Amino acid sequence: MSDEQETHHTMELKKIVVAVDSFKGCLSSGAIGKAVESGIKTVVSSCDVVQVPIADGGEGVLDILMPVANGRTVTVCAHGPLMEPVNARYGISGDGKTGLIEMATVSGLPLVPVAQRNPMETTSVGTGELIKDALEKGCRDFIIGIGGSATNDAGLGMLQALGFRFLDNTGAELGVGGKIMQEVAGIDTGHAHPALKDSRFTIACDVRNPFCGEQGAAYVFARQKGAGDEMIRTLDEGMRSLAKVILKTTGKDIVNVPGAGAAGGIGGGFIAFLNATLKPGIQLLLDYQDFDRKIEGADLIITGEGRIDRQSVMGKTPWGVLQAAKKQQVPVIVIAGGIEDVTEINQAGFQGVFSIAPGPVSLEKAMEPKFAEENIKRLVTQICRTITI
Repeated sequence: MSDEQETHHTMELKKIVVAVDSFKGCLSSGAIGKAVESGIKTVVSSCDVVQVPIADGGEGVLDILMPVANGRTVTVCAHGPLMEPVNARYGISGDGKTGLIEMATVSGLPLVPVAQRNPMETTSVGTGELIKDALEKGCRDFIIGIGGSATNDAGLGMLQALGFRFLDNTGAELGVGGKIMQEVAGIDTGHAHPALKDSRFTIACDVRNPFCGEQGAAYVFARQKGAGDEMIRTLDEGMRSLAKVILKTTGKDIVNVPGAGAAGGIGGGFIAFLNATLKPGIQLLLDYQDFDRKIEGADLIITGEGRIDRQSVMGKTPWGVLQAAKKQQVPVIVIAGGIEDVTEINQAGFQGVFSIAPGPVSLEKAMEPKFAEENIKRLVTQICRTITI
């Protein structure tokens, strides 16, 4: 065998793991995985390609958890963010013990027309209704993805659906929406669903923001949910006031807990009233899919998301994949629609970061699913050709 053939043989790609988050508004995690595999097989047809669908706690969580849990889908008529009826779905694991819920399916931003987005009015009631339905079907363990919400009500709507009552200073029960936070003077926990005391909640959450303040829910996320400057200030003051009542009622100070500000403060609501554990979404999903075992003996991992920048190495999908890969010394390559901060990405430990964009095209064109699939396949083909020289 010649030296050249020898070199080629030692660089052979025998096993590649594909763990790419969805490109939001363009392609699902599964569709990207297929395009990546097609690119790999073009160059190394014998390669064992292991697909691990990924999300970081927002949209797509349910689709990823269900096959792993051997789950069945339940459809419920619940209340959407503006109290409109919504046919929402959630999952129950094959053994009937675990409720799998994605907040975005019932309380998500895409459910609210742009002109009606207003976090003073939107409520998380529907999320609570799904939890209640699962409780009544016998679930006592819950995995809940809270990304993509339309709400900034600190989870009060969810808790109202579960029997908690929020009262003003006259003892009257309050309505729904972010606007009630500043009016809460008392909390009646006496009518909470009895099954809650035997239930455990694990929350997939992709942010570490505190409950309120400059880095809190309102200041960081409310604008994208329809709030202007004045409303953001009002919401934040409401959360600060609510946190004091929560401390008085439960003994829990949630103001600076990392993740309490997630999904409009519902992270804080879960911690304060349901003893929930908040986990980085990517970590929870990787653990649930037994990722460490799946990457054993891999020559390469390909990860990515729609846009890569310095935020991506602060707890998002690529970062979570990299942490697992480092333990087994498997190189990781990142692909994305748009890339920034390449130096920081490389310094974090990624082998390389690549944009799928073929050249100057409009965002509209770049987001066309077919076009994106072709670009992913082309890029991965070139990467594999380079590696197997």
